[in-house]
Amino acid sequence: MTPSADLTGLLQAWSGGDPNALEQLEPLVHAELCQMARRLLSTERRETACQTTDLLHESYLRLMDWRVVHWQSRGHFFAAAARMMRRVLVDAARARNASKRNGGVSPVSLELANEVPAAPEADLVALDDALAALATVNPRPSMVIELRFFGGFSVEETAETIGVSARTVINDWNTARAWLRHELTARDAHGR
Repeated sequence: MTPSADLTGLLQAWSGGDPNALEQLEPLVHAELCQMARRLLSTERRETACQTTDLLHESYLRLMDWRVVHWQSRGHFFAAAARMMRRVLVDAARARNASKRNGGVSPVSLELANEVPAAPEADLVALDDALAALATVNPRPSMVIELRFFGGFSVEETAETIGVSARTVINDWNTARAWLRHELTARDAHGR
């Protein structure tokens, strides 16, 4: 059995109520979840970023509360983890904003490693709002951004998780980045 198939089997067993599956699952996903958290936090400013361990634990606790999820695959689990980490970071940014009089949120970049040209910086809350708006118009490109930016998925992993070709992922990535750049620039111009 391949590690991915083994992980999928454990996820499905856990979904089916097997308490031993969760015990076996934790060490298999821990390193990858840590890597996702580190990558995400590297985009935050040092003075406002939470610790990798904090993000990992909060996201993991929230994932464990999803008792009714029927995990379909490794990709499904890590896509949910990426979404959860996004939620944790956005919730923290919203809380920081609420506690400050004049806003002051942490900027993040839409740039993903060296494979994507530089994108304008935007605060995490505005990025989340723009992604939510994009999801109402065109959900798949929004999911591609979430998987690649928040989850650190490769083009191939994203394609497999969503069930489309790598070329479609690249097209959706470019479409979503252009849409988000336009949306975030318009928000900045209107002082939102």
